[in-house]
Amino acid sequence: MYSARIAHHAKKLRQGSNLIRGRAIYARSFVNDAGSVVKSDDIPRHGGLGAMDKNGCRKFSSIGSFSANHVPVSKMSNGNAFWTARNTAPAIGMNYNSQSERSARQFSTDSGLPPHIEIGMPSLSPTMTEGNIARWLKKEGDKVSTGEVLCEVETDKATVEMECMEEGYLAKILRGDGSSGVQVGEIIAITVEGEGDIAKFKDYSPSSDAAPATPPKEPSAPTPPKEAASQVSAAPAEPKVSKPSVPSSSGVRIFASPLARKLAEDHNVSLANIKGTGPDGRIVKADIEDYLASSGKEVSQAPKAATASVASLDYTDIPHSQIRKVTAARLLQSKQTIPHYYLTVDTCVDKLMELRSQLNSLQEASGGKRISVNDLVIKAAALALKKVPQCNSSWTNDYIRQFNNVNINVAVQTENGLYVPIVRDADKKGLSRISEEVKHLAQKAKENSLKPEDYEGGTFTVSNLGGPFGIKQFCAIINPPQAGILAVGSAEKRVVPGAGPDQFKFASFMSVTLSCDHRVIDGAIGAEWLKAFKGYIENPESMLL
Repeated sequence: MYSARIAHHAKKLRQGSNLIRGRAIYARSFVNDAGSVVKSDDIPRHGGLGAMDKNGCRKFSSIGSFSANHVPVSKMSNGNAFWTARNTAPAIGMNYNSQSERSARQFSTDSGLPPHIEIGMPSLSPTMTEGNIARWLKKEGDKVSTGEVLCEVETDKATVEMECMEEGYLAKILRGDGSSGVQVGEIIAITVEGEGDIAKFKDYSPSSDAAPATPPKEPSAPTPPKEAASQVSAAPAEPKVSKPSVPSSSGVRIFASPLARKLAEDHNVSLANIKGTGPDGRIVKADIEDYLASSGKEVSQAPKAATASVASLDYTDIPHSQIRKVTAARLLQSKQTIPHYYLTVDTCVDKLMELRSQLNSLQEASGGKRISVNDLVIKAAALALKKVPQCNSSWTNDYIRQFNNVNINVAVQTENGLYVPIVRDADKKGLSRISEEVKHLAQKAKENSLKPEDYEGGTFTVSNLGGPFGIKQFCAIINPPQAGILAVGSAEKRVVPGAGPDQFKFASFMSVTLSCDHRVIDGAIGAEWLKAFKGYIENPESMLL
């Protein structure tokens, strides 16, 4: 009886051991002091785990079964991928720590390089696919600490500082100052933990994951039969061309080459007056030229003249900046995919100008910044969006997203291109606060120092070409994924009828045009928004309520 119980429990213990091995989802690696992999534990086949290779290392096809605290796959010079991880094994309930584990370290069995970190070009904005290295703030051999700025990266929208994520030494800079077109993920630098390892990376170059594909060879043409080859070799060098013919007025066919016929047409010459010297009396180009020379007419040199005029052009090629590239792509997408329509209204700004003058007097007395007409326009637009929230929305394929925050993008022109920094929650801020933020953001845009939080997350855009440039009226292109943009023109004096039949007065009017995405904003909704905006502009005291 006791023997039977012992055998029964022994069987359960064996099943429990298999269960533990089957549920373990962490990878363990033992390394020697040099950092080369010498052994890998067996890992169950489930999730993204692969099979063992001939060198005893396991290849991983995906990372789906690993949690967020796993580090990226470390590349090895022999082509095998190996995980070094610190993770809790759920079936065992303990932390495993490999002897020489380093997060995102690069191990090599052939080159003998010590553990190191490959720093790739980060994606610093949602639309970024490549960037430029503006300048390195650290040089090779410098010690770096967590949070220190390594370099400045010019993204598609601004120049952003890239910080170091781990303490160590900057061993190698692979893409120096001014490097352009660096793809996201491309290795730009190497860091190591020990200062003595820096010299080992003097001639380091990152290895590609896969060799470039060799283009397939074009199939060789089949060898022609001997008879066909002899016929080809015996053929004349110039194949016979069919003789184009031109009927004359007398009904007799006149044979001429296409070039001769074209030259005759250009100079209004009748082929019947020319005797051909070509085969079988065919008229050729030389016959036309001889006829023109004898009659005192010159052959046209139009193609040469056109070539000479093109060659005489003087021009300068200006390379595209990152912001111009992304602006061009987004505006092209906007005009091609968004059904634009436009609504224009004239607003009387006499009271607005009077209120601005009074507020600026108070600002000067208190040492504050002057309030511009654009600041008042931003405030009025924000309040109108709060009143007509349908215009504070964006289109998706499944729904229309209506925003609760009113974040106004303000278009700012710089030498590098067009920037649209954001005044967040503009409906809740006073005019003085809006004025300070707009001036500060405009200065950052001109210095190319905007950060992603300065220009991402807008719900509506204001573009003012009236005040700075005197443009009377224009239509702006919608800034996707927004559904509307307001184009503000300049204010001008107009004569308007007075109270009596022979009376008149002068008033200042400003034209504004609302560009709408018809998928989101119907015509009546757009008109309702403009009515609310006009009410705030013509009665600016209501903005203070």
